[in-house]
Amino acid sequence: MSDYQYDHQTVKGFIVSSIFWGVVGILIGLWISIQLWKPELNIPPFFTYGRLRVVHTNGLAFGLGIGAIFGISYYIVMRLAKRPLLFPKLARFHLYLFNAAITLAAVSLFMGMNQSLEYAELEWPLDIGVVILWVIFAVNVFGTIIKRKEEQMYISLWYIIATVVAVAVLYIVNNLSIPAGLFKSYHLYAGVNSANVEWWYGHNAVGFIFTTPILAMFYYFLPKSTGLPIFSHRLSIIAFWSLVFAYLWTGAHHLVYTPLPDWIQTLGIVFTLFLIAPSWGSVVNGYYTVGSDWSKMQTNYLTKFFIMGITFYGLQTVQGPTQAIRVVSSLIHYTDWVPGHVHMGTMGWVTMTTAASIYYIIPKIYNTEIYSIKVANTHFWLVLIGQVMFSVTMWITGIQQGALWKATNADGSLKYTFMEGLVKNYPFWQLRTVAGLIFTVGMLFFIYNIYMTMRKGKALAASRA
Repeated sequence: MSDYQYDHQTVKGFIVSSIFWGVVGILIGLWISIQLWKPELNIPPFFTYGRLRVVHTNGLAFGLGIGAIFGISYYIVMRLAKRPLLFPKLARFHLYLFNAAITLAAVSLFMGMNQSLEYAELEWPLDIGVVILWVIFAVNVFGTIIKRKEEQMYISLWYIIATVVAVAVLYIVNNLSIPAGLFKSYHLYAGVNSANVEWWYGHNAVGFIFTTPILAMFYYFLPKSTGLPIFSHRLSIIAFWSLVFAYLWTGAHHLVYTPLPDWIQTLGIVFTLFLIAPSWGSVVNGYYTVGSDWSKMQTNYLTKFFIMGITFYGLQTVQGPTQAIRVVSSLIHYTDWVPGHVHMGTMGWVTMTTAASIYYIIPKIYNTEIYSIKVANTHFWLVLIGQVMFSVTMWITGIQQGALWKATNADGSLKYTFMEGLVKNYPFWQLRTVAGLIFTVGMLFFIYNIYMTMRKGKALAASRA
C-alpha cells in the first residue's frame, strides 16, 4: 500500500497540538515552582498556586500526553495494520474536539471549577466530553485493527489496546458523580470508599497514560530508528500481560496508614512490589535490543533518547515499589519526594520517548531529514541535566521534610516548628526552578528543530512541484 494513503494531517495536527499544550503546561510549571519560594507571584483569583497547579498537571497529562498518544497511536496503528484509519473524517473531528475540550478544561480550572480529585479535577460536563473523545479514539483504533491487512499483531498494538480499554474503565468508574448544578458535582462514593476508588484510578491513570502507550511507542520506534530487531517478542508479550494484570491492584499503596482496611493496603503493596518484574522485562528487552550494537548510542541521536528514556523508566519502576513499603512510605509520603518521583517519570521516561517518537515521525511524513542533529543533541543534554537536577533536589527536600516532621523531643513534642521546616526548603526549591528552566530551554530547542524540519519539508515539496 502506498504511504500517501495514510492520514498524515490528523497525526500532524495532534503532534502540533500536543506541543502547544506542552509549552503551556511547562511554562505554568515553571511559574508555580517560583511561587513556592516567591509567594507574591500568586495573583488571585485566577493565577494562584492552587489553580495553576491543576492547569499544569492537566495541561501536561491530557494536553501534551494524551494529545501525543492520540497522534502517535494513529501513526503506529495504521502502519502495523497496514491500512489507513477506518474513519479518517472521524479522526479529524477527534482532533478538533480534543483541542476544544482541553481549552474548556483549562478555562474551567482557571475559574476554580474543580472536583478536588487528583488527575480527575474536571467537572461532569467536561467528563462527558472526555468520554466522547475516548469513544471516538476507540472506534477508530479497534475498527482499524479489526480490518487490518497484517495478520500478526505486534506488541505495540497490544499496549495501545490496553490503554484504550483500561483508561475507559478507570475514567468512567472514578468520575461517577452526582451533579448539583452545571458547574458542580459530588463524587458518587464517600469517605474511605471515595479515597480507594480515587487512588485506584489515580495510580492506574499513571499506568495506562504514562506507561502502556509510551511502551507502545518505545517498542515500535526503537527498532525502526536503530534498524535493530527487538530482542525478544516473547519477553515483550510476557511483560505486557504481567504488567496489565498487576497494575490494576496497586492503587491502595497510596493509602498506607489510612482508615482503608489493612488487607487492602497489604494487597496493594504486594502487587506493587511484583510490578518490578514486568517493568524490567521491557527495560531488559530494550537494553538487549541495542546490545548488539552499542555504538548507536554515539552515532544515532534517537537511540540516546530511547535508551535514556527506558533507563528512567527502569529507575522509576524500582523507586515506585520501594515507596510502597510501609517504613519508606511513612518517611516520604506527603513530602516533595513524591512529586520528585513523578517528575522523573514524566520528564525522563515520557517526555524523552515521546520527543524521540516525534523526531522520527515528522521527517517521515514531511519526506525529509531532521533539520539539525546538533540541535537534537543539545535538546537531549539540556533535558537530561534539567531532569536529574529537578528530581534530585526534590528527593533531598522530601527526605529533609520527612525527617524534620518526624523528629520529636524526649517528652513527645515536635522538635521543629512548621516555619523552621519551611525555611529549610527554600534553597532546594530555588534550585528546582533553575533545573526547570534548563529543562524548558531544552524543550525550546526541540520545538525549534521540529518547526524547522516542517519548514524544510514544505520547501522541498514546493520545489518538487
